[in-house]
Amino acid sequence: MIKKYSWFIFLISFSLNAQIGGKHSFALLDLPFNARSAALGTDFITAKDQDLNLGVSNPSLYNSGMNRNIAVNQALLSAGINYGMLAYAHNIDSIYNLSGNIRYINYGQIIQRDEAGNEIGKMNPGEFIIGLGGSKQLDKRISVGVNTSFLYSELAGYRSLGFTFDFGGAYFNEEKRLLVTALIKNVGAQLTKYTSDQKEWLPVEMQMGISHKVAHAPFRFSLLAHHLNIWDLTYFDTSKSTITNSLTGEVQTIQPPSFLEILGRHFTYQCELLMTDNFHIRFAYDYHKRQELKLDSRPGASGLSFGLGFMFKRINIDYGMSVYSSAGFNNMLSLRANIDNFKR
Repeated sequence: MIKKYSWFIFLISFSLNAQIGGKHSFALLDLPFNARSAALGTDFITAKDQDLNLGVSNPSLYNSGMNRNIAVNQALLSAGINYGMLAYAHNIDSIYNLSGNIRYINYGQIIQRDEAGNEIGKMNPGEFIIGLGGSKQLDKRISVGVNTSFLYSELAGYRSLGFTFDFGGAYFNEEKRLLVTALIKNVGAQLTKYTSDQKEWLPVEMQMGISHKVAHAPFRFSLLAHHLNIWDLTYFDTSKSTITNSLTGEVQTIQPPSFLEILGRHFTYQCELLMTDNFHIRFAYDYHKRQELKLDSRPGASGLSFGLGFMFKRINIDYGMSVYSSAGFNNMLSLRANIDNFKR
Protein backbone atom coordinates (compact mmCIF):
# COMPACT_ATOMS: atom_id res chain seq x y z
CA MET A 1 0.00 0.00 0.00
CA ILE A 2 2.80 2.43 0.91
CA LYS A 3 4.60 1.59 -2.35
CA LYS A 4 1.43 2.32 -4.33
CA TYR A 5 1.00 5.75 -2.76
CA SER A 6 4.69 6.54 -3.29
CA TRP A 7 4.26 6.01 -7.04
CA PHE A 8 1.13 8.16 -7.01
CA ILE A 9 2.97 11.10 -5.43
CA PHE A 10 5.95 10.55 -7.76
CA LEU A 11 3.77 10.77 -10.88
CA ILE A 12 1.91 13.84 -9.63
CA SER A 13 5.19 15.67 -9.03
CA PHE A 14 6.03 15.40 -12.73
CA SER A 15 2.57 16.29 -14.04
CA LEU A 16 1.96 19.45 -12.03
CA ASN A 17 1.80 22.59 -14.11
CA ALA A 18 1.88 25.47 -11.66
CA GLN A 19 1.71 29.11 -12.66
CA ILE A 20 2.84 32.11 -10.62
CA GLY A 21 2.86 35.86 -11.05
CA GLY A 22 -0.85 36.40 -11.72
CA LYS A 23 -1.16 33.66 -14.37
CA HIS A 24 -3.66 31.49 -12.51
CA SER A 25 -7.19 31.75 -11.17
CA PHE A 26 -8.30 31.54 -7.53
CA ALA A 27 -5.21 33.37 -6.31
CA LEU A 28 -6.81 33.59 -2.84
CA LEU A 29 -5.55 30.01 -2.32
CA ASP A 30 -2.09 31.54 -1.75
CA LEU A 31 -3.20 33.98 0.96
CA PRO A 32 -2.17 33.44 4.60
CA PHE A 33 -5.54 32.79 6.21
CA ASN A 34 -4.24 32.83 9.79
CA ALA A 35 -2.04 35.18 11.80
CA ARG A 36 0.60 32.60 12.66
CA SER A 37 1.26 31.84 8.99
CA ALA A 38 1.26 35.56 8.16
CA ALA A 39 3.89 36.12 10.84
CA LEU A 40 6.03 33.27 9.52
CA GLY A 41 6.24 34.15 5.84
CA THR A 42 2.74 33.25 4.50
CA ASP A 43 3.30 29.47 4.45
CA PHE A 44 3.96 27.70 7.76
CA ILE A 45 3.67 23.90 7.83
CA THR A 46 6.25 22.79 10.42
CA ALA A 47 4.63 22.68 13.87
CA LYS A 48 2.48 19.98 15.39
CA ASP A 49 0.44 21.40 18.24
CA GLN A 50 -3.19 22.32 18.93
CA ASP A 51 -3.34 25.14 16.36
CA LEU A 52 -6.23 24.14 14.08
CA ASN A 53 -5.16 26.68 11.46
CA LEU A 54 -2.02 24.68 10.69
CA GLY A 55 -4.14 21.70 9.65
CA VAL A 56 -5.85 23.84 7.03
CA SER A 57 -2.39 24.68 5.68
CA ASN A 58 -1.11 21.09 5.83
CA PRO A 59 -3.71 18.37 6.54
CA SER A 60 -1.15 15.94 7.98
CA LEU A 61 -0.88 18.30 10.98
CA TYR A 62 -4.45 17.64 12.15
CA ASN A 63 -4.25 15.78 15.47
CA SER A 64 -6.38 14.70 18.43
CA GLY A 65 -5.38 17.81 20.42
CA MET A 66 -7.52 19.90 18.06
CA ASN A 67 -10.76 18.09 18.99
CA ARG A 68 -13.68 20.56 19.24
CA ASN A 69 -11.39 23.50 18.54
CA ILE A 70 -12.68 26.52 16.64
CA ALA A 71 -10.64 29.24 14.92
CA VAL A 72 -11.72 32.66 13.67
CA ASN A 73 -9.28 34.58 11.44
CA GLN A 74 -9.57 38.05 9.96
CA ALA A 75 -7.25 40.21 7.85
CA LEU A 76 -7.10 43.91 8.66
CA LEU A 77 -6.84 45.72 5.33
CA SER A 78 -7.74 49.15 3.99
CA ALA A 79 -10.01 50.34 1.16
CA GLY A 80 -12.89 48.09 2.17
CA ILE A 81 -11.04 44.88 1.24
CA ASN A 82 -11.09 42.06 3.76
CA TYR A 83 -10.66 38.32 3.94
CA GLY A 84 -10.78 35.66 6.61
CA MET A 85 -11.50 32.09 7.66
CA LEU A 86 -13.68 30.14 10.09
CA ALA A 87 -12.56 26.59 10.94
CA TYR A 88 -13.65 23.76 13.25
CA ALA A 89 -12.14 20.34 14.06
CA HIS A 90 -13.58 17.13 15.48
CA ASN A 91 -12.14 13.69 16.19
CA ILE A 92 -13.80 10.34 15.57
CA ASP A 93 -12.85 7.54 17.99
CA SER A 94 -9.44 9.16 18.48
CA ILE A 95 -8.41 7.71 15.09
CA TYR A 96 -9.52 10.19 12.46
CA ASN A 97 -9.08 13.94 12.85
CA LEU A 98 -11.62 15.82 10.72
CA SER A 99 -12.06 19.52 10.02
CA GLY A 100 -14.16 21.96 8.03
CA ASN A 101 -13.50 25.57 7.07
CA ILE A 102 -14.95 28.50 5.18
CA ARG A 103 -12.59 31.04 3.62
CA TYR A 104 -13.53 34.22 1.79
CA ILE A 105 -12.23 37.43 0.29
CA ASN A 106 -14.40 40.50 -0.26
CA TYR A 107 -12.89 43.10 -2.57
CA GLY A 108 -15.30 45.81 -1.42
CA GLN A 109 -17.65 47.89 -3.51
CA ILE A 110 -16.15 49.00 -6.83
CA ILE A 111 -17.67 51.64 -9.15
CA GLN A 112 -18.10 50.50 -12.76
CA ARG A 113 -17.37 53.03 -15.50
CA ASP A 114 -17.54 53.04 -19.27
CA GLU A 115 -14.81 54.08 -21.72
CA ALA A 116 -15.61 57.77 -21.17
CA GLY A 117 -15.37 57.47 -17.38
CA ASN A 118 -19.10 57.69 -16.72
CA GLU A 119 -20.43 55.70 -13.80
CA ILE A 120 -22.63 52.85 -15.00
CA GLY A 121 -23.10 50.90 -11.78
CA LYS A 122 -21.42 49.23 -8.86
CA MET A 123 -20.14 45.73 -8.21
CA ASN A 124 -19.12 43.70 -5.17
CA PRO A 125 -16.62 41.05 -6.35
CA GLY A 126 -15.73 38.21 -4.03
CA GLU A 127 -14.40 34.67 -3.82
CA PHE A 128 -15.21 31.80 -1.43
CA ILE A 129 -13.79 28.44 -0.40
CA ILE A 130 -15.56 25.65 1.45
CA GLY A 131 -13.02 23.13 2.70
CA LEU A 132 -13.10 19.70 4.31
CA GLY A 133 -10.10 17.78 5.55
CA GLY A 134 -8.80 15.01 7.73
CA SER A 135 -5.76 13.07 8.82
CA LYS A 136 -4.77 9.71 10.22
CA GLN A 137 -1.84 8.78 12.44
CA LEU A 138 -0.17 5.78 10.75
CA ASP A 139 2.15 5.11 13.67
CA LYS A 140 3.75 6.97 16.54
CA ARG A 141 5.66 9.37 14.27
CA ILE A 142 4.07 9.40 10.82
CA SER A 143 0.77 11.02 9.84
CA VAL A 144 -0.91 11.70 6.50
CA GLY A 145 -3.81 13.95 5.57
CA VAL A 146 -5.96 15.29 2.76
CA ASN A 147 -7.87 18.55 2.33
CA THR A 148 -10.44 19.14 -0.38
CA SER A 149 -11.82 22.58 -1.27
CA PHE A 150 -14.73 23.76 -3.38
CA LEU A 151 -14.10 27.16 -4.99
CA TYR A 152 -16.44 29.91 -6.14
CA SER A 153 -15.42 33.23 -7.69
CA GLU A 154 -17.53 36.13 -8.92
CA LEU A 155 -15.72 39.06 -10.50
CA ALA A 156 -17.77 41.78 -12.23
CA GLY A 157 -20.38 39.35 -13.49
CA TYR A 158 -17.86 36.68 -14.49
CA ARG A 159 -18.17 33.47 -12.47
CA SER A 160 -16.06 30.39 -12.02
CA LEU A 161 -16.26 27.17 -10.01
CA GLY A 162 -13.43 24.83 -9.14
CA PHE A 163 -12.05 22.26 -6.73
CA THR A 164 -8.67 21.41 -5.25
CA PHE A 165 -6.97 18.74 -3.16
CA ASP A 166 -4.05 19.10 -0.74
CA PHE A 167 -1.96 16.02 0.12
CA GLY A 168 0.29 16.19 3.17
CA GLY A 169 2.62 13.96 5.15
CA ALA A 170 4.51 14.53 8.39
CA TYR A 171 7.23 12.81 10.40
CA PHE A 172 7.39 13.97 14.03
CA ASN A 173 10.08 12.77 16.45
CA GLU A 174 9.01 14.22 19.77
CA GLU A 175 12.12 13.04 21.62
CA LYS A 176 14.43 14.85 19.18
CA ARG A 177 11.98 17.78 18.79
CA LEU A 178 12.17 17.31 14.99
CA LEU A 179 9.38 17.66 12.44
CA VAL A 180 9.66 17.03 8.68
CA THR A 181 6.69 17.68 6.41
CA ALA A 182 5.83 17.49 2.72
CA LEU A 183 2.86 19.06 0.96
CA ILE A 184 1.34 19.11 -2.51
CA LYS A 185 -1.39 21.73 -2.55
CA ASN A 186 -4.02 23.12 -4.90
CA VAL A 187 -4.15 20.08 -7.18
CA GLY A 188 -7.43 20.52 -9.04
CA ALA A 189 -9.18 22.28 -11.88
CA GLN A 190 -11.82 24.79 -12.93
CA LEU A 191 -15.25 23.24 -13.31
CA THR A 192 -16.64 26.31 -15.06
CA LYS A 193 -14.53 29.03 -16.71
CA TYR A 194 -14.89 32.82 -16.50
CA THR A 195 -15.27 32.94 -20.28
CA SER A 196 -16.07 30.21 -22.78
CA ASP A 197 -12.64 30.31 -24.46
CA GLN A 198 -10.35 30.84 -21.49
CA LYS A 199 -9.18 28.11 -19.14
CA GLU A 200 -6.81 29.01 -16.32
CA TRP A 201 -4.50 26.93 -14.16
CA LEU A 202 -4.74 26.74 -10.38
CA PRO A 203 -1.71 27.71 -8.23
CA VAL A 204 -0.39 24.16 -7.75
CA GLU A 205 2.65 24.01 -5.50
CA MET A 206 4.96 21.49 -3.83
CA GLN A 207 6.52 22.32 -0.46
CA MET A 208 8.77 20.67 2.09
CA GLY A 209 9.63 21.90 5.55
CA ILE A 210 11.74 20.98 8.55
CA SER A 211 11.74 22.37 12.08
CA HIS A 212 13.79 21.78 15.20
CA LYS A 213 13.18 22.95 18.75
CA VAL A 214 16.46 23.70 20.54
CA ALA A 215 16.79 21.52 23.65
CA HIS A 216 17.70 24.11 26.27
CA ALA A 217 16.68 27.36 24.61
CA PRO A 218 13.25 28.79 23.68
CA PHE A 219 13.83 28.66 19.92
CA ARG A 220 12.11 26.62 17.22
CA PHE A 221 13.80 27.12 13.85
CA SER A 222 12.05 26.15 10.61
CA LEU A 223 13.11 26.06 6.98
CA LEU A 224 10.49 26.01 4.25
CA ALA A 225 11.30 25.04 0.66
CA HIS A 226 8.49 26.32 -1.56
CA HIS A 227 7.54 26.11 -5.27
CA LEU A 228 9.57 22.94 -5.67
CA ASN A 229 7.69 22.15 -8.89
CA ILE A 230 9.10 25.31 -10.54
CA TRP A 231 12.87 25.67 -10.64
CA ASP A 232 13.31 29.26 -11.84
CA LEU A 233 11.15 31.78 -9.96
CA THR A 234 13.03 34.80 -11.28
CA TYR A 235 11.92 37.13 -14.06
CA PHE A 236 14.49 37.84 -16.75
CA ASP A 237 13.52 39.71 -19.93
CA THR A 238 15.69 38.16 -22.63
CA SER A 239 14.73 40.94 -25.05
CA LYS A 240 16.48 43.47 -22.82
CA SER A 241 19.98 42.09 -22.43
CA THR A 242 21.56 45.56 -22.08
CA ILE A 243 20.77 48.81 -20.29
CA THR A 244 22.08 52.31 -20.94
CA ASN A 245 23.18 54.47 -18.01
CA SER A 246 21.16 57.71 -18.30
CA LEU A 247 24.01 59.79 -16.81
CA THR A 248 27.10 58.40 -18.51
CA GLY A 249 25.59 56.83 -21.62
CA GLU A 250 27.51 53.65 -20.88
CA VAL A 251 25.90 50.44 -22.15
CA GLN A 252 25.88 47.71 -19.52
CA THR A 253 25.14 44.03 -20.05
CA ILE A 254 22.43 42.53 -17.85
CA GLN A 255 23.47 39.12 -16.57
CA PRO A 256 20.84 36.36 -16.18
CA PRO A 257 20.17 35.09 -12.65
CA SER A 258 22.89 32.88 -11.22
CA PHE A 259 22.40 29.36 -9.87
CA LEU A 260 22.62 30.59 -6.27
CA GLU A 261 20.10 33.37 -6.97
CA ILE A 262 17.59 30.89 -8.38
CA LEU A 263 18.18 28.42 -5.55
CA GLY A 264 17.85 31.07 -2.84
CA ARG A 265 14.40 32.08 -4.12
CA HIS A 266 12.97 28.77 -2.87
CA PHE A 267 13.58 29.19 0.87
CA THR A 268 11.77 30.92 3.72
CA TYR A 269 13.56 31.15 7.08
CA GLN A 270 11.27 30.99 10.11
CA CYS A 271 11.71 31.22 13.86
CA GLU A 272 9.40 31.03 16.86
CA LEU A 273 10.68 32.34 20.18
CA LEU A 274 8.74 30.40 22.83
CA MET A 275 9.22 32.86 25.68
CA THR A 276 6.74 31.13 28.01
CA ASP A 277 3.78 28.76 27.69
CA ASN A 278 1.63 31.87 27.30
CA PHE A 279 3.67 34.17 25.05
CA HIS A 280 5.42 33.54 21.73
CA ILE A 281 7.29 35.83 19.32
CA ARG A 282 7.52 34.94 15.61
CA PHE A 283 9.45 36.25 12.62
CA ALA A 284 10.49 35.09 9.15
CA TYR A 285 12.37 36.13 6.03
CA ASP A 286 11.38 35.23 2.46
CA TYR A 287 14.11 36.15 -0.04
CA HIS A 288 11.93 35.56 -3.11
CA LYS A 289 9.15 37.78 -1.81
CA ARG A 290 11.68 40.52 -1.01
CA GLN A 291 13.18 40.46 -4.51
CA GLU A 292 9.76 40.52 -6.16
CA LEU A 293 8.07 43.20 -4.06
CA LYS A 294 10.76 45.61 -2.87
CA LEU A 295 11.08 49.13 -4.25
CA ASP A 296 14.58 49.54 -5.67
CA SER A 297 14.87 53.03 -4.18
CA ARG A 298 13.50 51.98 -0.77
CA PRO A 299 13.66 48.21 -0.20
CA GLY A 300 12.89 48.64 3.50
CA ALA A 301 11.66 45.51 5.28
CA SER A 302 10.19 43.78 2.22
CA GLY A 303 10.09 40.02 2.66
CA LEU A 304 10.09 40.20 6.45
CA SER A 305 7.17 39.22 8.66
CA PHE A 306 6.53 39.38 12.39
CA GLY A 307 3.96 38.25 14.90
CA LEU A 308 2.93 37.51 18.47
CA GLY A 309 0.99 34.74 20.16
CA PHE A 310 -0.89 35.01 23.47
CA MET A 311 -2.20 31.84 25.11
CA PHE A 312 -4.80 32.46 27.81
CA LYS A 313 -6.84 30.00 29.87
CA ARG A 314 -9.81 29.84 27.50
CA ILE A 315 -8.68 31.54 24.32
CA ASN A 316 -5.56 32.04 22.21
CA ILE A 317 -4.88 35.25 20.30
CA ASP A 318 -2.40 35.50 17.43
CA TYR A 319 -1.27 38.56 15.49
CA GLY A 320 0.80 38.56 12.31
CA MET A 321 2.15 41.24 9.98
CA SER A 322 3.63 40.63 6.53
CA VAL A 323 5.65 43.46 4.97
CA TYR A 324 5.21 43.52 1.19
CA SER A 325 7.00 46.76 0.40
CA SER A 326 7.26 50.36 1.56
CA ALA A 327 3.88 50.81 -0.12
CA GLY A 328 1.94 48.37 2.04
CA PHE A 329 1.68 45.44 4.42
CA ASN A 330 -0.87 42.95 5.71
CA ASN A 331 -2.16 42.58 9.27
CA MET A 332 -3.85 39.37 10.43
CA LEU A 333 -5.67 38.53 13.67
CA SER A 334 -6.64 35.02 14.83
CA LEU A 335 -8.74 33.80 17.75
CA ARG A 336 -8.59 30.13 18.74
CA ALA A 337 -10.44 28.26 21.48
CA ASN A 338 -11.76 24.88 22.54
CA ILE A 339 -15.56 24.85 22.87
CA ASP A 340 -15.35 22.67 25.98
CA ASN A 341 -13.45 25.44 27.80
CA PHE A 342 -16.61 27.57 27.88
CA LYS A 343 -18.80 24.93 29.52
CA ARG A 344 -19.71 25.58 33.13
